[in-house]
Amino acid sequence: MKIIIAGGTGFLGENLEKYFSEKGYQVYILTRKPHRKNEIYWDARTIGEWKNSLENADVLINLTGKSVDCRYHEKNKQEIYSSRINSTKILQKAVGECSEKPKIWLNASSATIYVHSENNLNTEENGIIGDDFSMNICKSWEKEFFAVKNEEIRKVALRTSIVLGNNGGAFPKLKMITKLGLGGKQGRGNQMVSWLHIEDFCKAVEWIIQHDTISGAVNITAPDPLSNQSMMKKLRNKMRIPFGLNAPVWQLEIASIFLNTETELLLKSRNVYPEKLIKNGFKFSYSTFDEAILNLLES
Repeated sequence: MKIIIAGGTGFLGENLEKYFSEKGYQVYILTRKPHRKNEIYWDARTIGEWKNSLENADVLINLTGKSVDCRYHEKNKQEIYSSRINSTKILQKAVGECSEKPKIWLNASSATIYVHSENNLNTEENGIIGDDFSMNICKSWEKEFFAVKNEEIRKVALRTSIVLGNNGGAFPKLKMITKLGLGGKQGRGNQMVSWLHIEDFCKAVEWIIQHDTISGAVNITAPDPLSNQSMMKKLRNKMRIPFGLNAPVWQLEIASIFLNTETELLLKSRNVYPEKLIKNGFKFSYSTFDEAILNLLES
């Protein structure tokens, strides 16, 4: 199988490349800074030689987009938006020009598309989609992705939650603050956290590729969202750290300025359930938070 990953040099892309390469698949990465044989230059804005790599590809995965782990001032907001929309738009154009188009196209999206919800469990069918900067980014992204209907290509938007792994993403930061004795609840602590083990992320992507009936938006998250307070307590217990200082909202607001990030990433309640995956028979390796962190702390 030939797999193209656009924007594949980040945490998720690197893990997908490793996962699929170990299974013997051909994996090519579209990147602005190619260093290796399987990396191809693209600027994520204009058609170039990279378009040829899409010919006869079985799978196209687009993970391109500026990280949201930054301050939301106008310049960063514009880059977050344009990096997602422009890359999706140019891939749409390139795919349209292919004589042998990819069979399936998986485009990144985010579980942040749903409103802040402490009680309502958001499924693909019944999830409530709101109206703020982050949610509107996701809506625009998916709208651009699904704008062109092509009978030859199966399209899936990956509404991915926080992915936990040892080699990137949120988990190393959570471990560090817990070790420093700062692993108490953040804010009120009742905001829900939807999460997923990196191994299950890779498995879910492969599973979607293999199941022709899956299309449209799919929640890529474990079936066990838990409160921030409960998550931090479980992490402290597993790491054998006896205490963790709580961080009130005002403290987080100050810290976020110095850490060049936004408190929304910690305080928004993401209460998301993977109904499509479950209903269609996907089996998680790590369906509870305890199982996931036990594995990550031991590996």
